[in-house]
Formats: sequence, C-alpha cells, structure tokens
Amino acid sequence: MSDSQPEFGKLRSFFWPIYSFELKKVLPMLFMFFFILFNYTVLRDTKDTLIVTSGGAEVIPFLKFWGVLPMAVVFMLLYSKMSNLLSKPALFYSTVTPFIVFFGLFAVVLYPNREMIHPNAFCDWLQGHLPAGFHGLVSIIRYWTFSLFYIMSELWGSMALSLLFWGFANDITKVSESKRFYALFAIGANASLILGGWVVRLLSQLRDKLPSTVTDPWQFSLSMLMLVVVLSGLLIMGIYYWINKNVLTDPRFYDPNAQKKMKKTKTKMSMVESFKYLAQSKYLGCIALLVMSYGISINLVEVTWKGQLKLAYPHPNDYNAFMGAFSMCTGITTMLVILIFSSNVIRRLGWTFGALVTPVMLLITGGAFFGFMIFKTQFQGMLALLGTTPLVAGVMIGATQNILSKASKYSFFDPTKEMSYIPLDAESKVKGKAAIDVVGARLGKSGGSLIQQGLILGLGSISAMAPYVALILMAIIFIWMTAARSLGKQFAQASEEMESREAEERAQAAADLEGTAKPAN
Repeated sequence: MSDSQPEFGKLRSFFWPIYSFELKKVLPMLFMFFFILFNYTVLRDTKDTLIVTSGGAEVIPFLKFWGVLPMAVVFMLLYSKMSNLLSKPALFYSTVTPFIVFFGLFAVVLYPNREMIHPNAFCDWLQGHLPAGFHGLVSIIRYWTFSLFYIMSELWGSMALSLLFWGFANDITKVSESKRFYALFAIGANASLILGGWVVRLLSQLRDKLPSTVTDPWQFSLSMLMLVVVLSGLLIMGIYYWINKNVLTDPRFYDPNAQKKMKKTKTKMSMVESFKYLAQSKYLGCIALLVMSYGISINLVEVTWKGQLKLAYPHPNDYNAFMGAFSMCTGITTMLVILIFSSNVIRRLGWTFGALVTPVMLLITGGAFFGFMIFKTQFQGMLALLGTTPLVAGVMIGATQNILSKASKYSFFDPTKEMSYIPLDAESKVKGKAAIDVVGARLGKSGGSLIQQGLILGLGSISAMAPYVALILMAIIFIWMTAARSLGKQFAQASEEMESREAEERAQAAADLEGTAKPAN
C-alpha cells in the first residue's frame, strides 16, 4: 500500500480495510483459500466418519501416532528436498497433484474393492492374540485403505493449508498488508466451512432419496464427495496459476527484484542443519510450541467427544450428516467472530492479545466439557426433566466446545501465527515453516495421541481416562500461554526492525530518484 493512500473511514476500517486497486490481489487469494479449506472441511468430516464408524474413536490416537506422524516426516523431507530443486510454481503443483489423484482413486478403486483388499481374517487372528487395548492398532491394519485416506486428509490440512497457502501468502504480503488482509482471508475460508458443511450434509442425506438399485448409499455419497474434492483441487491450481501470471507481474503488489536479492543471499541447508537451526532459534521455538500445544489440546478433547458421537450416530451417513452440520455451525460462528472481533482485536489490542484468545477459549470450554463427562451421573435427573440423556448432552456440549475452539483458531490463532513468520528471512520461512507446520503440527497431535494410547491401554476405555486428560489439558494450555507471551515480545521487536528497514529503503529509493531527476531539470 502506498503511503499516500488516504485513511479509511471508521465503518470501512472496521468491515473492509481494502483499497479498490488491492482487489486484484485480495480476491484471488480469498478464492484460493476458500477452495483449500472447502476440501479440508469435506475431507475432515469424511475421514472421521470412515474411521470412527468402522473401527471406533479409539483408533484415532493410534492412527495419528503410527500413521500420520511418519507420513508427515516423509512428506516434509520430500518437500524440503524439492524446494531446493524446483521453482515455487512447480513445487506447488507437484505437492497438490498427488492429493487430487489419491482422492479420485479412493472413490473409484479403493473403496469399492475394500472387502477384497482388507485383511479381515489376519486381523481377526491378530486381535485374538493381543489384549483388548490393542483394538485401535489392529483396526489400522484391518481398514488400511480408510487409514490411508485419514492420513492423506490430515496431510492436506498441513501441506495445502498451512504450508502452501500461508507460505505463498507470506511471500507476497507485507507486514502492513497482513494486518488488513489476513483476517479477511479467514472470512472467505470460513464461508467455505459453511458451504463445505452444507455439501457434506446434503450428499450424506441422499440415502432415503436414492433408487433401490443403489445397494450402498454411503458409497454413492462418498463418490460424490470425492468428485467435488477433485474439482476443487483443480480450481486451486488454476487460481494459483492466475495469480502468478497476473498479480506477481504487477509492481504494485510484488517486487521481483527484492525476491531475487533474497534468493542470492539464501543459503541452502540440509534437513539436519534445518533442525539445528530451529533448535537454536528462540523465535521459531516459540512458534513450534504454539502449534504443538494447539495440536495436543484439540486432540485430547476431540477423541473423547468422537467416542460419544459414534454411540449417538453409528451409521456412516448419519455420522457424516452430523459432521456436515457441525462444520456449517463452525463456519457461521467463525464468520461472526471475524466480522465483529478478529481483525479489530489484533489491530487495536495487539498480536499478543489475539494469540491468547484461543488457549483461553480452550481452557474454558474444555474445562466445561470434561467437567460434564466426569460428573455426568450427577446430571441425569436434571437432564431427564429436560427430556434428554447424558449421551445426547455430552455430544452437544462437546460439539459446542469444538465449534468455539475452532472458531477462535481460525479467527485468532491462524492469523497471528502466520503474521509471526513475516519478519523472518527467506530461509527461516521456507525450512522453518515446513518443519513447524508439517512435523510440528503432527508432533502436537501425535503427542496427544501417544498420551491417549497409554491411557487407553492402562484404563481400557475412552470414558475412564477423562479425569486424567483434563489435568493434562490444563498443563499444556499453561505452556501454550507462556510461549505466546514470549513470542509476542519478540514479534513486536522483529516487526519494528523490519518496518524500519523498509522505511529506510523507501527513503533511499526516493533520494536516488530525486538525484537522478535533478540533472534532467
């Protein structure tokens, strides 16, 4: 944004702090984010339905640790290697394409032939020789195609959303622009939550409307869902191509000379060197703590809630329809929070305040959910008078907790986290972000899963571990809030230094321009 641009009025500053000429840059980024999160919504709901209704919620902790984490490491290693060999556009296309191909193949090949390729006899034998607590681990093998779908869906959130989109946005966005743009990106993203949830609910409720010739209504719904995922993925690559062709060639939005200077000074590091660099950086260490703390916290709550959800909705169509309604409510709530609070909270009250909103929200809502789960027998009489049961109440309280937590994540956690990358140098953005967002996020969720695995093996059930999970959740949130305060101080200092350098460069450029203009006069 040019320094000569006029200030916004109060209403426009509150709702739409964007200049007309900036729409060329903002709108395609909004649409790109929209379709990435649309796919994320469809895949997130569907992956849970496949796993929970087949093997149970107790499969999730084992799957995240033994499946998602190793694959995240492999993907991160490949991405880091390719980032040194490929151009940024080629890297983007090479990362998105395998996901589109897999989800298409799952619908037309893997799921229709699941009975032939799932090793049920072997897993029956295996389960007979192992303790009951290993049911989750055996189910990963039994339903290996569902497990692979779950893993790829989880990685889509890390690779396409956190790494590709935000990495791209941070490359082409200034700190001053991010304070206005990033909260608005979230508006488009959460509009996709609403649409994605509606599509999931609509396609999952087709069971009663299909002709009798359709023997597996869930397979039909799944095929339709994967079709929209593939089409959305193609649109994402098309928008990315348009931005590179039409926005990054516009000097108002992007300075290729500055990028060339950054590339010349960039030092390529191996993955071992990258991890050493992260370990030596207090700044990146704090970002990693934020990401890991969120992953552990949300995973601790979600698995307990999904165990209740399976009891209430055992059929895949019903379960997925509920998840679609859940995503719609999450999108609507997030949209309201963003429009009313998010951008103004960060701009007016500062980065640190915005970064603390999510852990405080998880502390309050998580405490309420686990309090009910631990003492639900004491509420039976009151719930009976209200015409409901502890199971239904637990599902609804857990859904409310998840909706509010995710709304605060999308509205405050994601924008503040991504803003924290902007003052970093190019090497830290690429290698540091890959390690934090792909592996760090997975370590967070897998850490929560490892905790739950131990509790399930020791206590035998998800409901029995609720008091212990509640105590661990409180401890993790305390670490999270401490890291957020520390990072807030470092971010403020780094931003001031970056803006000071930019001001000096603008002043020097103006002086050079004036000096070259004088002889001509």
